[in-house]
Amino acid sequence: MTPNKEESRLSLPATVIIIPAFNEAQVIGSVIEEIRGHCDFPIFVIDDASTDNTVTEAIQAGATVVPLAAQLGAWGAMQTGLRLARRNGYDIAITMDADGQHDASSLDDLLHPVIQGVADVSIGACTQRGSRLRKIAWVLMKQASGLTLEDITSGFRVYNRRAIRELSSRRATLLDYQDVGVLLLLQSRGLTIVDVEVTMLERQNGGSRIFRSWLIVFYYMCQTLLLGLTKRKLARSYRNPQVTG
Repeated sequence: MTPNKEESRLSLPATVIIIPAFNEAQVIGSVIEEIRGHCDFPIFVIDDASTDNTVTEAIQAGATVVPLAAQLGAWGAMQTGLRLARRNGYDIAITMDADGQHDASSLDDLLHPVIQGVADVSIGACTQRGSRLRKIAWVLMKQASGLTLEDITSGFRVYNRRAIRELSSRRATLLDYQDVGVLLLLQSRGLTIVDVEVTMLERQNGGSRIFRSWLIVFYYMCQTLLLGLTKRKLARSYRNPQVTG
């Protein structure tokens, strides 16, 4: 017998979803509703000093909102959520974007390797997405850092308690982005990271904060490539298994 919607919902204890958001009032409500259609996990929206009605829309949709007094950027907002997850004793943190790009129907597949103890971190990988500029950036970042993961910029991730602890540390506060630096930090601490193949949807609102202009990409690439090169030795012995949903 096919289970009904309620019976098929994910119901893991001590799991929280973290969504950093900046000026996502147009879509944040529908994003939360979509997630609610697949799981009952608490949802923390970390509002990165939005100037629109993001906070109101997220609260009305049923999320717990943490408003930041000053804009910290995507990683600063994400780390705030991870620290909150650690403080509240969550075992698993799922990170998602607020623009509707991450498909909540992939949550079960993404959670599986972490729940089963196969990995400390799983990353929702979709290499078909993105512009030529993004794909060129991926190749350069992988070559510089030595990372072999398929999608190193995906923010659709699952972290276990150990990963939450590492990423809520003062050391992680020095990072600006959630890609190469975060992955190399986790790897250097001996955590296992896997790719999980997922589908990604078109953005419902806005665009990438990084891949929207050559100037911003240039700054981002210089910083990321330098970080990757200086930390490359941490990745030499790393081999990541691939998990397909």
